[in-house]
Amino acid sequence: MKLWKDGMENRKYQICTNCIMDTSDVTLTFDGRGWCDYCQNYEKNIAPNWHPGPEGIAEIAPIIEKIKKEGKKRDHDCLIGISGGLDSSYVSYIAKEKFGLRPLMFHCDTGWNSDLGVSNIQKIIDGMGLDLVTEVVNWDEMKDLQRAFFLSQVPFVDTPQDLALFSALYNFASRNNFKYIITGGNNSTECVRESLEWTYFSTDMRHVKDIHNKFGTRQLKTFPTCDILKYRIYYRWLKGIRVLKLLDYVEFTKESAIKELQDRFGWQPYPQKHYESRFTRFYESFWTPTKFGYDKRRAYLSSLILTGQMKRDEALDRIAAPELDEKTMTSEFEYVAKKLDWNVEEFKAILNGENKTFRDYKNNFFWITLGARIYNLMGLDNRIFR
Repeated sequence: MKLWKDGMENRKYQICTNCIMDTSDVTLTFDGRGWCDYCQNYEKNIAPNWHPGPEGIAEIAPIIEKIKKEGKKRDHDCLIGISGGLDSSYVSYIAKEKFGLRPLMFHCDTGWNSDLGVSNIQKIIDGMGLDLVTEVVNWDEMKDLQRAFFLSQVPFVDTPQDLALFSALYNFASRNNFKYIITGGNNSTECVRESLEWTYFSTDMRHVKDIHNKFGTRQLKTFPTCDILKYRIYYRWLKGIRVLKLLDYVEFTKESAIKELQDRFGWQPYPQKHYESRFTRFYESFWTPTKFGYDKRRAYLSSLILTGQMKRDEALDRIAAPELDEKTMTSEFEYVAKKLDWNVEEFKAILNGENKTFRDYKNNFFWITLGARIYNLMGLDNRIFR
């Protein structure tokens, strides 16, 4: 099986001396201490400005009151997307039980929910008496876009699911006049953000359309989409939709949050982040390590190292072995192939095909990154509301 080596062939292997990110991320550089870019960013930009606990709660309190006041005449004062994963489950609990908000829960079913993910969603909804709206993506369209991304040979084949989950939530908020969306995004378990070589912008619709035009076979008539420019400009500034990362203001650690959800609702944990989706579990545990030579667990575990939730040696032991055993890997490979209407040999041929990057297709990389720089210079990404 062919591994992803572009950009690495003439580079000596190096691993960060502080976390476990390494040169499988071809963009990575290291300082004199051997610390990678992510550790330097955490030390310089995140840690000094992140104060979860009493200080964070005091900072967020006026915003919570604003949300409650403006939503007083509505059945729900905010919207929360729930996947059944730890972050979205815990932020739902915090919002309702600890801050007294009245969220409407929103779930997008892309056809890949694990049984445990469905069970955990139901436990959260029933346990707090919440209202849930579920949008089911047309499976034929979902399948066609996913097949197109596999055939394109780009690393981030989870783009179709990511795009659907994001777009469905924000489009629903716009249609139903929700001004506040609370997300499970957080520094505690996500302070190491993956490079664009690993995870390209799923909302770059120029990129998505080019791949689908080349490899798709049916029109995407109902598939939820939201271009990043529509989100950044129309939804934020014209529709007035605001996003709040509530978990950044409270004490939130992975193990304590799991225990709290278990004790309160009977919620059950997953072996790894994002495994509430059966597709994401396959993509992250098998497809990218095998075909492209990188393991996204490095980013997840490094986040826990930087936030003091895991020792580096423990993370190195964890990364040394696959998350899923060989028998399960084989079974999942066959399951995904069949679900996407390929036989095993056809799917293996794609796995062994020539690897590409997002740069091999039309994209808005220049304009998106330029916009991000402008946002950073203006301090717009450092506000409580995003």
